[in-house]
Formats: sequence, C-alpha cells, structure tokens
Amino acid sequence: MGGGRKRGRTQRRHFKQGRENVWKHNPQRPPAGEGGDEGREGNPSWQPFATENPAFEEYYKEQQIIPEEEWDGFMSMLRKPLPATFRINASCQFFQDICSQLENDFRKSLETEVSDEHEEEAIRPLPWYPGNLAWHLNFSRMQLRRNQALESFHEFLKRENEVGNITRQEAVSMVPPLFLNVEPDHHILDMCAAPGSKTFQLLEMIHQSTKPGLLPNALVVANDVDVQRCNLLIHQTKRMCTANLIVTNHEAQNFPGCNLAKFCSETCIDEAKLQRLEFDRVLCDVPCSGDGTVRKAPDMWRKWNAGMGNGLHRLQVEIAMRGMGLLKVGGRMVYSTCSMNPVENEAVVAEILRRCGDSVELLDVSNELPELARRPGLNTWKVRDRGSWFGVHEDVPRYRKSVISPSMFPSGKGSKDVEVNTDVVDADMKDSTDIGEGEQETHIANDDSNNGDKLKTEEKTEVDCESGEAPARHKRPVSTSIRTEHSDYPLHRCMRIVPHDQNSGAFFIAVLQKLSPLNENHVVDGEQNISKDKTGKLEKNLGSDKVSSEENIVHQQVVDDTNVLDGENNGGMDTESSKDKNDAKVIVNEAEKGQAGIRDRRRQQNGRWRGVDPVIFFKDEVTVKSIVSFYGIKDSFPLEGHLVTRNPDTSHVKRIYYVSKSVQDVLELNIKIGERLKITSLGLKIFERQSSKDGSPCTFRLSSEGLPLLLPYITKQILYASAADFQHLLQYRTIKFPDFVDAKFGEEASALLPGCCVVVLREGHQDIGSIATDPSAIAIVCWKGKTNLCVMVSPLDGKELLERISLRYGLKIPKLDKEKPNQEIAGPDEQPDSATEVEDQECFLPESKASDMEIPDAEEAE
Repeated sequence: MGGGRKRGRTQRRHFKQGRENVWKHNPQRPPAGEGGDEGREGNPSWQPFATENPAFEEYYKEQQIIPEEEWDGFMSMLRKPLPATFRINASCQFFQDICSQLENDFRKSLETEVSDEHEEEAIRPLPWYPGNLAWHLNFSRMQLRRNQALESFHEFLKRENEVGNITRQEAVSMVPPLFLNVEPDHHILDMCAAPGSKTFQLLEMIHQSTKPGLLPNALVVANDVDVQRCNLLIHQTKRMCTANLIVTNHEAQNFPGCNLAKFCSETCIDEAKLQRLEFDRVLCDVPCSGDGTVRKAPDMWRKWNAGMGNGLHRLQVEIAMRGMGLLKVGGRMVYSTCSMNPVENEAVVAEILRRCGDSVELLDVSNELPELARRPGLNTWKVRDRGSWFGVHEDVPRYRKSVISPSMFPSGKGSKDVEVNTDVVDADMKDSTDIGEGEQETHIANDDSNNGDKLKTEEKTEVDCESGEAPARHKRPVSTSIRTEHSDYPLHRCMRIVPHDQNSGAFFIAVLQKLSPLNENHVVDGEQNISKDKTGKLEKNLGSDKVSSEENIVHQQVVDDTNVLDGENNGGMDTESSKDKNDAKVIVNEAEKGQAGIRDRRRQQNGRWRGVDPVIFFKDEVTVKSIVSFYGIKDSFPLEGHLVTRNPDTSHVKRIYYVSKSVQDVLELNIKIGERLKITSLGLKIFERQSSKDGSPCTFRLSSEGLPLLLPYITKQILYASAADFQHLLQYRTIKFPDFVDAKFGEEASALLPGCCVVVLREGHQDIGSIATDPSAIAIVCWKGKTNLCVMVSPLDGKELLERISLRYGLKIPKLDKEKPNQEIAGPDEQPDSATEVEDQECFLPESKASDMEIPDAEEAE
C-alpha cells in the first residue's frame, strides 16, 4: 500500500507540473512574436511554440462558429498572448484609493509602453464591466514579468492581489457572475467553484453595499469535488474576510439535497416543509475541454482533440440538471464554459430545455451589459467521432450510440436506438471521456476500479488494442453526414464570446430561469444516481457495515490516476480555465460513483465526514463572557448561535469563527438531516487562543480578519494613534511605551490590561467616538506587553497599510536603519507566542495541512 501512495504522490506532482503554463517556466520559450530574438540568443536550441492544430481548425470551420470571412482574424487573435486583466474589489477598504491610483498614476506613467498597434492605451477599464471595476492591460503576463519599465506596476498587482484588494482574472471569466443579477439577500451556489475567482466575485457583490459591523443576508456556497482544490478555493476566498461563505466538497452532479421533510416523521412534516436548502442563484461553470483558453494556455494547441468535448457532454448535462433541481422557482441559473464546442455548449442547454419542458426558460439577456461584444448561440451543429462527421444521431454506428448520445445533436432525438442505456459506461465511453482518441489503452491500464477487468474485456470486443480503432466489422469510412438538424429551441439567446471581438479569450454563457417545479422524474436528490439493483450488488461486494482502509486507499489511487489522465489531456490551462476544473470529474464510471456514495452515506450516519473535522457551535459561556468583558463588546453584536469551531473539546479550541445568520440556518439544517453537507471551511475567524507569559485576563485574542466586523462594537482595549505613531508601529512592529511620539498615547497604552488590543488611526477623523463606524477607518490588532506594544499584522499587510496611509495623508516613509531594524523589540516574555507571524492558513482538512499546500503566486491566482 505504501508503494501505491507513493505512486499517487508522484502522479499528482507530475500532473501539477504538466499543467503549468509553459510560458511561465520556460523563459527561453516566449510566445511567438514576444521576445523571440532574446530567446534565440539565450538558447540556440530554442524553437517557437507551435500555435496550430489542423484538427482544431478543421473542426471549428465545419461547425461555423464564425463567418468564413472572419476566420483569418479569428485564428490570428488566437495565436496572440492574452492581455492581462484584473478586477478591483469594490467592498475593500481602499477601493477609492486604488481607483485613484490607477487613473492618476499608472494610466499616465504607462502610456509610453504601448506595444500593440491595435491598442491606444496601456491600461483602460473594461467598458462592459459595471463601475469601471475591471481593467484591461495592453500587456501579457509574460511582458509584465520581463519588462523592467513595468516592474513597479507588476509589484503593485501582486501585492494588491495577495491582500484581496484586486483579483487577477481573465476578462471573459468575469462575465458569468454578472448575469446572475445577485442581490444582498440571495442564497447562491457555485457548483464547480475552484480555484475561486468567480466565488470571490460573488462575495464582492453581496458585500459591496454593507456598512462596517453589518453582514448581508446573502449566502454563498462554493463547492468543488477535489480536496486539494478546495484548499486553493479557501486560500482565494480567505482574502475576502467573509462570514457568509460555506465551502463544500461534493461531486457537483450529486450535490446533496438538504430537505428536512425527508428526515422527519409524518407528525412534524408540515413544520419541516419550509426547511430545505434551495438557491436563488446557481452558477454552473462546468468542467470543459477549455479550448477557449488557448491564448492563455498555448499547450492546448498540442493537446486538443474532438473527443475531449464529447467525453464531457454527459457530465455537463448531469451537473446542469442538478443545479436546476437546487434552484428556487423564479431563480436564475447561469451555465457557462470556457469552450467553443457546441457539443459542450448549445447541446447541453438544449438538453436542459428538453428535459425540463415548460418549467425552464432560456432568457434573452441581450439588453444586459450592452457594451459586451457577443455572438448568438448556434441552432445547428455536427458531432465528430473517430474521424467521421454526423449531423443526426441515426447515422451514428450502433456500436457508438452508447457514447455519441442523441442529446449531442440539435434535435436531441434518435432513431429506435434512442433507448440505448446511456448510463452504462462501456469501453467506448472510456474512449471519449476526458481522454483523447488514441489514448484508450493507457486509461484502461490505469483503471483500478472494481469493474476494471470487465471494461478491459468489453474493450477487446469493440476496439482493436493496437490501433485503438473499431474492428473491421464495425469500421466506418471517414465521411461527413449529409443530413443535418436544426434545434427548435431559441438557442440564439445563448452568448458566445469570441477572442477577436474584444481582444479576449473565448467563453459561452446561457442564462436560464426556473418558472415552475421540475418533473419528479428529472430531479436528483443528491444521492448517487444508480439503480437499486446496482446498489444492492455494490453493498454485497463491499461487505456489511464498514469500508476497509485498504479500499479507501484503492479508491484514492483511482482518484489520483484519473486526475493525472485528466491533466495530460487537458493541457496547461490556467486557473478559471478547464484545466483546473476538469479535476471535477474524479470518477467516470457509474459503479465507482455508487461505491463512493455508499461510503459517503456511512460517514454521514457516523455523524461526520471522514478526514474533515465537524462543525461545532461554540457554547462555552465562561469563555464567551470572558471575551465580551475583556473587549467590552456591546450587546448589540449578536454572538449566541453565531460562534462555531471545529474542535468538540472546548478546552483545546484554538480558533473561534463567526458565521452570518444565513450560514447559521444552513448549519442547523445540516445537523438535523445528519450532516449531509461535507463542509471543509466556513465562517470568519474572529478569536484565536493566545498563550502569553504576561498572564492576560483573556486567553483569546482578536483576529485581524474579524476586526473590521467587530470594531464598531468594541469599547475596551482600544487606542487611537496619531499618523506618526501608527506609522512607526507598522514600520518597527514593536515600540516601547516611552518611545511613542505622542507621550499621552504611550501612557494610555501602558494603562491597558496586558493582552490583545486595537490601535485605530486617528488621522482624518474629527470625532473619535465615530471612528469605529467609519468605513474608511484604519485599525490594526496589537499586543500590549509589560513594556511595549507589538503589532500582530503580517508584514505584507503592514507594508500595504503603510503605503495606503502615506498616499492618503501625504506622509513620508523613512527607510529603516539596516543596522538596527528592530531596535525596540521586546524580549520573549513580553509578547505572545508568534505574535508577529501571519495567521495560519485556514482549512479544515487534517490530511491537507496549509504547509503542504501549493499556493500559486499572484500571477496564477485568477
């Protein structure tokens, strides 16, 4: 078993390395037309990266996604590096300062660096994004890294992204959340959320209009199937400092249905009818082939094949239908991909409309975001399989009809063979699912699932093991079907964004509204979608009451192997592209899905999910009263029922989290129904246990993340500093009381009780009593020792605050004395343990510690 785990780690490492952007780690291999001469001089063996794929061009010419006269311009734009874009967080404290800095400083200083003859400005706001919050740069990310003249701007982008003031994200990736029309009281589900840029965007929307100390009534549930990607999702959204987020770890197509009525006796069923988890908005940004990201991920040119889209179609339909089932009547769902393939786009939307009937409407949103250039969806397309084109399902060979389903075609109808069981996964499906044509044998050889032998046997009857083609009796000449179909659905209401319209990547968006409850036959309640006889066989094979540890290891190996294969076939796509999200299809075959579902249900019956700490409401009244008394927290700040932790032993609780009322309601419902939601993260860290030799009366200090929420309600342990003293605290991090510029401030600091305290910048405020409720107030968490005051802010956040107050108030920041960088730092008995360290990364998966996480740099955090 140890060898298996080692292979799994090796495969995961190779997978992660393989999907890195080739432009990032090969400085001698820049994109065509960008630094080419320099690359040749530095490396004689350097060759330009091939930005062509004849099969790709043939496929999309045949699909006619753009007029023939635009083809050359379309392909020319696809071969150019993607311009960098970013979005300003309108809910951040320094929103106005950042906007002013971009308009007045960088926009002017970068004018001389314009390099594209098609661009007049070096940096400009995207005209279609509301409020000038999204910005387009006339530079690729490679140029930002390598151009010395752009160094200061590049550092600005990295720093602001890390602290959460901006998010670096591809422009077209910002579009889907905008069409959700989010309101401050909406419950929102992001079904395939990692790496988290769209989730962060949704959080910005619900927090944008809230005042200090107040939380919106909205809720965002961000889900992803992969545990490690949940860690990345948590890292991304942690920058938002929100109490309105729940991160879950489920297969999107099997997201649990949290309906209390199904778990109650008949006597209380009426009371439970209203207690169910439904969503006002659902973002269904599904795993896809990702060929719309070739400008950002040039390795896609080499990896792409038509089988990638065909293999994902069924999963995309399942996820979209599950999202529609979770949507409230009257709610809106946005379906989106970063693919140009109609089989992954229009075909999926048409199948949703076909299954849901009059219960769902495809909305015409042409009047929304009018400055966004978009093309209408297609009403006709073809399907390519193993070198042949098919316009109708009837022309598909019988032996391929379990793979090429009727739903892939415009009409969605087949011949008498339409009754073929499309839920059965056979060798043909393995050929089309996530792996390209010709890679069948590799996938089968690495299949460790229980039915792997069966799959191999079936494959021998259908596919030649040497060539990967059908045997002679099944072979079909490479041809194009003469017959074609047109969809009767208004698919022109869908949106296809193409790169040469606004110098962007490619994307597909469809906006659907739920008009009435779905037919029960179409609703999946989050259980594994398998028949009863399959479930019985699986339970018999698995044994009676428990799942062995060996089985779990084998299961994990299957996950690892599948992820590796997914990565090999989807290329080096960047974040928010399909390379990241293709991990969402961890297990392809139905038997493995059922096996995982049985294990999940057993874990639920045990009261928790294996490997994830439970969510516990913190009810230690003694500790809560101590905190309230020490910081003088006003009664108007609700604490009861809003504090949670992950440790059932209150004597060993290290962190206490604050959750909004909306999250509290979901947690209570989840407990009542047996913890069906696998929650990996939630809440805002507000208090953290702190040991100190000073003997503070309160064992919990304030968290920097939770300070903005709590600040208006604190009446004790709070100080108001002048700009000079505030600046010195951030610079030197520890200052003795007599050394403050304002002697009175030093006296007030020394008079505080030992332990945690808050220092607020007094500059710019006339009335000290109203500072805490001012959105522009700047405050930091400190520690009061015997002789000094010590800052408990990370160095990165401290540097950001220094620059912000210097720009806002015109202060000069003197350089530190290199000989004595921390002249006044106190001894270890005068400050808490690790007081100056950044607070630990939060995720609640013990097997995935923060120190083991691979956090991308700011360049990749899109």
